[in-house]
Amino acid sequence: MSAISPTNLKSLLDEDSSLVVIDVRTPLEFDEVHVPQARNLPLGGFTPKQLIDKGELPGTEPIYILCQSGARAQKAADQFAAAGYENAIVVSGGTQAWVAANLPVTRGESKVISLERQVCIAAGSLVLTGVLLGWFVHRGFFGLSAFVGTGLIFAGISGWCGMGLLIAKAPWNQRARS
Repeated sequence: MSAISPTNLKSLLDEDSSLVVIDVRTPLEFDEVHVPQARNLPLGGFTPKQLIDKGELPGTEPIYILCQSGARAQKAADQFAAAGYENAIVVSGGTQAWVAANLPVTRGESKVISLERQVCIAAGSLVLTGVLLGWFVHRGFFGLSAFVGTGLIFAGISGWCGMGLLIAKAPWNQRARS
């Protein structure tokens, strides 16, 4: 899979502002801070086949994909490759690297906790709850901690995190409806 640094992408965008840049973070993460030319298409909210069939991709031209740090962008690029679109390029380090390079961004008024941190908070809370309930109520509650631990191991090995996908669809991670 191809990758590009934020500074190299910025140089390309300076030459051609019509390049397709897709940000696969949640809508609220996107609203907080994003690359000005980026279009928000949250991971799990689209399939590459839908975009290809609708003609929303630039034919054989590359598309540049970013997220917070690069992990979700890599998943999206893998999905594009599986759908037959070979010109998906991951922006190395994602929005964090873009901001760290002092490149221009669009900032909204929302302040959110990143999806990765939300998953850590939820998983840690479930593990602690399982341990406390197992210790003070019934030993069977230790199974909750074991279940969450197994899910974290699976997510680390496979790169697929069901909890992350579920939390991304939570109401607080969606744009406010007017």
